[in-house]
Amino acid sequence: MAEFNWSPEELQEIVDNNRLVLFMKGTPEEPQCGFSNRASMVLQQLGQPFVTVNILSDHRAIPSVCAWSDFPTMPQIFVHGELIGGSDIALEMYESGELQQMLVDGESE
Repeated sequence: MAEFNWSPEELQEIVDNNRLVLFMKGTPEEPQCGFSNRASMVLQQLGQPFVTVNILSDHRAIPSVCAWSDFPTMPQIFVHGELIGGSDIALEMYESGELQQMLVDGESE
């Protein structure tokens, strides 16, 4: 695999090519922060495949992702290319059914 440079184009390609993307600290199997763990658990509850990007794998990742998305914290969740926010927002959206509806609505577009 070619080197990943965390460019806006590379980051955009990830979210454009995947329905659900989670930029997180660690991995779903080994989360490195509680918020990333919560975000991963919310997405797992959806029963849909999702892509994770471990932003601790490269010191350039966090500043690059935050600058690109214009969102200051991690984790960051994207649904159909749209940033919905972090773990608290995702949990609220899941509990209200809004997150599940976003997935359904995105399928019909």
